[in-house]
Amino acid sequence: MHWLGLRHLQPTKLRGLQLLRSRCSSSRQLPVLTLFTKDPCPLCDEAKEVLEPYKQRFVLQEVDITRPENSVWYDRYKYDIPVFHLNGQFLMMHRVNIAVLEKRLARIENKNI
Repeated sequence: MHWLGLRHLQPTKLRGLQLLRSRCSSSRQLPVLTLFTKDPCPLCDEAKEVLEPYKQRFVLQEVDITRPENSVWYDRYKYDIPVFHLNGQFLMMHRVNIAVLEKRLARIENKNI
């Protein structure tokens, strides 16, 4: 701990720092919301705007279905984007359904408590 310059801290401050560190390391993992998209995709842009108020509750991962490594997704979703998966499971397509998103996020968050 010398290299961090913490050796001069009082024991109570060190305990507080250790408690803070343990809380940060044990924080819950956010679910991954995957957006299958391509460029351009005005519906995808609209969907991302709708999701903006919820962005603290998930990690948004975008998958460009036109990239060669994503050809499986292109074959599956070329006529349906935007498509969303939550933690690897299909969630919704074409437009954001807030009721569906809220229900699934709440279920995941309640499991993590």
